Amino acid sequence: MKQQLKRVLRRHRAVLVSLFAILAIAGGLTLASGQVGPALGASAEITNWGLSFQEEGKAPVGNASSEYLQQYNALYCTGGEEKVLYLTFDAGFENGNTGKILDALKKHGVKATFFLVGNYFETQPDLVRRMVEEGHLVGNHTYSHPDMSKIADQASFQAELLKNEELYRSVTGQEMKKVYRPPQGKFCQSNLEMAKDLGYHTVFWSLAYVDWYENDQPTREEAFEKLLPRVHPGAVVLLHSTSATNGEILEELLTKWEEMGYTFGDLESLLSL
Repeated sequence: MKQQLKRVLRRHRAVLVSLFAILAIAGGLTLASGQVGPALGASAEITNWGLSFQEEGKAPVGNASSEYLQQYNALYCTGGEEKVLYLTFDAGFENGNTGKILDALKKHGVKATFFLVGNYFETQPDLVRRMVEEGHLVGNHTYSHPDMSKIADQASFQAELLKNEELYRSVTGQEMKKVYRPPQGKFCQSNLEMAKDLGYHTVFWSLAYVDWYENDQPTREEAFEKLLPRVHPGAVVLLHSTSATNGEILEELLTKWEEMGYTFGDLESLLSL
């Protein structure tokens, strides 16, 4: 009887797994790596942040729900119907495009968040100071940009963040605000718990496009094809400051979003940092 019950349970489990895979593919959930995977209400498994855009002008579905992320002071968009955007930039190094980006932000009066790695603080202190002086929030993208989901102990996790806090203090003379973005969007539940325990807010994103390949940049048209139809109220926008395309189009992009009725908020105010 027990063996028969086990066989039945195995068959049911196989059917559910197959059905889940079919639904994931049908939903078109695109991960940061370009793979396809299921949406998660909550998970302790290592995963890549991913989004499924199901309706133009509406927030996408993340592979972890807003309710799940809120438990750990984490978010990927703000929800609601207010047409406010939150611009964020990831910066792993500097290649001459950040100045143009800062110029466009200043022209439009937009306060963005720049998530920086250790190398950026060490090699670009003047740009870091400019970001702060012009009212932008500098966030923690870890010191060495590792896969944080593979770090199991809090001491090692904390070390990646503390190094940047110390560099920020030495460059600006100020204390770094506790806002963090996992490199490559790789995370797991224990990471979210550790970040929260350290007083950090974890920030993912709800709008991005493939702009990070320095030698294979999208055209202006390709960028607008991704960034205009998918914009939505409460979006946290991820761009890379290493993108020459972003440097060239940002002023025009901000204008187009404004013409669509959007305004720009800042994460520092949103998170009450």
